[in-house]
Amino acid sequence: MPTVDVDPDELRDLTDHEEKSDEQLKDDLFSLGLEYEGSTEDGEFELEFAPDRLDRLSVEGIARSLRYQYGDDRGVHVPNTNDADWVIEVEDAPEERPYVTGAVIRGVNLSEDALDSLIQLQEKLHATMGRKRAKGAIGIHDLTMLKGTSLDPTAGEERTTNSIRYTSVAPDGDRFVPLDSDRELIPGQVLEEHPTGETYADLVSEYDRYPAIYDDIGLFSFPPVINGRRTEVSTDSRDLFVELTGTDQWTIDRMCAIICYALDARGATIEDVVVEYSDRELHRPDFEVSEKVVSHARIETLLGVDFDPEEVIDLFERSGLDAEVVEDDDGDLVYEVTIPPYRVDVLHPLDLVDDIGRAYGFNDLEPRYPDVSTVGGRHERSRLEDAVRTQLVGLGFEDMLNFYMINEAENFDRMGISPEDDALGAATPTTIKNPYSEDYTMLRTWVLPSLLMVLEGNTHRSYPQDLAEIGLAAQVDESENTNVAEHRAVAGVLARHDATYEDAKGRLQTLARNFDVELETPPTTHPSFIDGRTADIVIDGTAVGVVGEIHPEVLVEHELELPVSAFELRLDALQ
Repeated sequence: MPTVDVDPDELRDLTDHEEKSDEQLKDDLFSLGLEYEGSTEDGEFELEFAPDRLDRLSVEGIARSLRYQYGDDRGVHVPNTNDADWVIEVEDAPEERPYVTGAVIRGVNLSEDALDSLIQLQEKLHATMGRKRAKGAIGIHDLTMLKGTSLDPTAGEERTTNSIRYTSVAPDGDRFVPLDSDRELIPGQVLEEHPTGETYADLVSEYDRYPAIYDDIGLFSFPPVINGRRTEVSTDSRDLFVELTGTDQWTIDRMCAIICYALDARGATIEDVVVEYSDRELHRPDFEVSEKVVSHARIETLLGVDFDPEEVIDLFERSGLDAEVVEDDDGDLVYEVTIPPYRVDVLHPLDLVDDIGRAYGFNDLEPRYPDVSTVGGRHERSRLEDAVRTQLVGLGFEDMLNFYMINEAENFDRMGISPEDDALGAATPTTIKNPYSEDYTMLRTWVLPSLLMVLEGNTHRSYPQDLAEIGLAAQVDESENTNVAEHRAVAGVLARHDATYEDAKGRLQTLARNFDVELETPPTTHPSFIDGRTADIVIDGTAVGVVGEIHPEVLVEHELELPVSAFELRLDALQ
């Protein structure tokens, strides 16, 4: 779980509760879901927090939550903003990273602790919501070191006269002095010679032109890699310019809001920035609130507490939310809840119920037995899985438990199939829109690729290696209400010097006999198997899988030097 370092003295100061001891603070933080993990050498708390509450990545955000918990603050707070004095003009920005947002911060008092907190918040947002800067990156600059380009005053409208440009630069383009450097470098040199540039080079190295931000003096920011030294922020900085670039406007707007709220807690004044795209104009930061609806009955059912509507509204306000109770079309009480822009975690009414529970106090909930007339028991599918697993172990297989997630290369390419083929495993995959790792980008469409990967990783082990797995496979199916069809599959591989089709079929016959189903194996073809040594698995008249000898090209791809026979079928066919 992510951790954040917090100075307890800063917490006492920002919450205005100097009387709180360290132990009392730890108890209060635990009530918020922040667990104390230890202390740093400087005496700061190391707190483990839920990764969805990104507003608590700084001491300011944690202090805000505590003030709500103590009842010192109530309801939604939206910072006031001054009219824009700066414009970000978007001109020829890289199409791979087209979006930008920003804000001007004035009158902030940056002590050493405040600056450290701001830097920590910046880096934690990079690591989480920003996907290691790939989806969103933050640049914070000393505003006094920027010189805005004067816009044409003949435009006929009241507008700012200070402008910077978000654009692109060639790898061998304009020079600038990056942070932690004392010499001018072109962008390409930054990626090759600067430590930070080397770390984040892969984010932009494939671009024809790199992202760049200019003022009237020249290049001062090379997002998402590094800022220029000219605009470096220090404890003497009082006015800041915050800019964010990324691949998604909503993401960088929410990251910007979290930063602005943290600086607002330090007494700073927030000033709008105008973002001018070729086809639209945005006023940022985006402090627009959102709304969700949750029913009174659902709150009481989930928490097991009878509430008055006034009490629920009080608990919402103590969670930093606003709520209004109304009747729906059926005459039932529901709450229209207003959510501040920094609460990126509120995606569902259940998140609102969780806030009510925390404000009420989960420790104050009385445990009770569910009011049902049945007791728990094993699901029929679970019983079937255990029975099949026992049979497979009895047949000499070693039971495997692999990840259900995989990537396209392992699931398709290395097995010699494509999603368009008419074969087991060939299907439109369920992919992850923003995968955390290139190794896990989709749910597997069949189980055999996972077993081949295990064999590939165990070529140094002795043979024979007989492996089996019962696990999940999935594919896109628009007829399902989730657009995804899932099923459990049984798969096995036999890797040995004399592995044949008959070996795999023999084990299948034993399974079929033990589960009292009729097995047929008519010849078929499959790209992953050898022609003439492959058959469909037909159980009780329905084709449910495939059995055969793995194709030599697939074996070579997995660096396997022994023959492998294998089978895969749907688990429910044995029911």
